[in-house]
Amino acid sequence: MQYGSKQVNRLPPYLFSVFHQKKKKLQDQGIDVIDLGIGAPDLPTPSFIIDRLAEEARKPENHKYSPYGGCSEYKQAVADFYKKHYSVTLDAETEVHALIGSKEGIAHFLSAILDPGDGVLVPDPGYPVYQSAIHLAYGKVLPLPLHAKKGYVPQFEKVKEADWEQAKLMLLNYPSNPTGGTVERETFAEAVALAKKHKLCMAHDAAYDLVTFEDYKAPSLLQVPGAKEVAVEFGSLSKSFNMTGWRIGYVVGNKELIRALSIVKSNMDTSQFLAIQKAGAAALYSDFSTIKANNAIYQERMKEMITALKKMGIEADQPRGTFFIWAKVPQGETSQTFAEKVLEEAGVIVTPGTAFGKRGEGYIRISLSVPTERLQEAVHRLKKMNGGGSP
Repeated sequence: MQYGSKQVNRLPPYLFSVFHQKKKKLQDQGIDVIDLGIGAPDLPTPSFIIDRLAEEARKPENHKYSPYGGCSEYKQAVADFYKKHYSVTLDAETEVHALIGSKEGIAHFLSAILDPGDGVLVPDPGYPVYQSAIHLAYGKVLPLPLHAKKGYVPQFEKVKEADWEQAKLMLLNYPSNPTGGTVERETFAEAVALAKKHKLCMAHDAAYDLVTFEDYKAPSLLQVPGAKEVAVEFGSLSKSFNMTGWRIGYVVGNKELIRALSIVKSNMDTSQFLAIQKAGAAALYSDFSTIKANNAIYQERMKEMITALKKMGIEADQPRGTFFIWAKVPQGETSQTFAEKVLEEAGVIVTPGTAFGKRGEGYIRISLSVPTERLQEAVHRLKKMNGGGSP
C-alpha cells in the first residue's frame, strides 16, 4: 500500500535532501566533504540578538501563544524598517504579518490564493521550492524566462499570451537565488504594470535584500507607486542576520492578500515563539553594522572563488547580491555530470543548475556560506581535480 496523497507522491524528492543523503554516505566512508550546495550562513548570529532572545525567554508572558499575525513589537519593527530603509509606509496592523521563515510563508500564500489549475509565472531558473509549493497547491507552473545576457532580468516579452491569461500570480525573486541576478526599480515598475494589465497579483521574495555588495542597494517592489494594489513582498532575517534556524520572517504589502494568507496560517500554525519575534525586532532596529561586516566577508570569499574558477577555465560573473556564484560548467559537461564529478573527485558539493529549472542547464550554483578556510580548501581541491589550472 502506498501512503501519502497522490499530489505528495507525484512530488520529486527535495534536491537538497538528496544531496544531504549523498554527503552522509561519503562521510560514513571517512571522506571529508565540503558542502557548497545549500545556502545556510556559517557566520554567527550577532550576540546582541542572542542576548535579547535570552532576556525575553526568561519572561513567563512570552511562553504563551503569540497573536496569529505576530506580536505588535515585531510587526512595528518591520514597518519601521521599511520606512527607514525603503521610504515605504506600512500599516503594521493590516499590511505586515509575521512568518515562521519566508519559505513557510510563500508555501502557505500559494495555498491561500490558488484554485486548482491556476497558473503562476515562476522565474526560470529559480528557487525550486516555488515549483513544489505550487504543485502542492494544485496550481500550474508557467515559466518566466530570465535573460542571462542582461543580468537575469525577466524576459516578459517571451511569456506566451496563453500563459498571461492562465496566470493568477507572478513570482519574482531579487537578489536572485540561484543566479545572484539583481534589478533596478524600473524592472519592478514594468512588472507591476503588466500585473495590472493582465489582472494578476504579485509576490516578491526578497530573502537576500540586505546581502549586497559595493554601492548596490536592492530595491523593494513596494517602492513602485501602486504596487500595494496588487503585490506583497516576503522578507527573512535568515540570511541577513544569520538566523536560518530561528525561522523568522515577514510578509508586507496588499492587505487583502495578507488577509487570505492569515486565514490559512491561523488554521495551520500559531505564529513564532514570542521571544524570537522580539529578538527579531531588535535585529531590525539595529544599525546593520553586523550585516555590513558579513557582506564584506562574503565579498572576499566571492573574489577568491571566482578568481580560482576563471583559472580553471570556468566562467562566472561576480554578482551584486546573495552569497551564490552561478558558474558555467566546462564544455562537454552537463550540470548533473559536472556536479557529480566534483563530488566524486574533489569531495565538494555544488548544486547542478537543472535543480532550478530547465534554463539552469549548463550551470552550477556554488554557495559561499562555509568558513573561509574550508572554502580555500575547496578551491585547492578543485584546482587539483583540474590538473592545477586551466587546460
